[in-house]
Amino acid sequence: MVRWQPDARGRLQEAALALYEERGFDSTTVAQIAEQAGLTKRTFFRHFADKREVLFAGSEALQELLVEGVSAAPESASPLEAVAGALAAAGAMFEPGRAYAARRQRIIAANPELQERELIKLASLAGAVAQALRRRGVKDPAAILTAEAGITVFRVAFERWVEPANRRDLESLIRAALGDLRAVTAA
Repeated sequence: MVRWQPDARGRLQEAALALYEERGFDSTTVAQIAEQAGLTKRTFFRHFADKREVLFAGSEALQELLVEGVSAAPESASPLEAVAGALAAAGAMFEPGRAYAARRQRIIAANPELQERELIKLASLAGAVAQALRRRGVKDPAAILTAEAGITVFRVAFERWVEPANRRDLESLIRAALGDLRAVTAA
């Protein structure tokens, strides 16, 4: 085994996705992922806490981007406008990784444990966005409702974005889902 090669993290992610697709999440071990990537288990654990986290790597960066986006919104922006701006920035961040995201989403959809982990990560995002709104002076329950609605908009748009037949970019799907939310709440 080669002692060092570039992009160990990326190689581990690609190896894990390939094995999850081929064998299923439950039937794949960390040792198999490391071997497929040409690395050791020790190297795997330097990058990921467990085999689930391979699929959720980057959630911290997304959370940071959303919180920064809400915080940077103009003071005159409504809570929903602040969240909408943050979501648009997130959409742009995801666009280059569409094929990977679609593969990842299929794996998650096939496994209840991973679906649960995804919901936990989304709840954490909503909590962070709500906290960013509170720092802007938005009181509860408005901060919580806006954050939860924003994360739901993101989830709905993301699920549409990774559909095989979809040709629209994530930002436009986020804007469309926000439009749908506004239409529902105006009624």
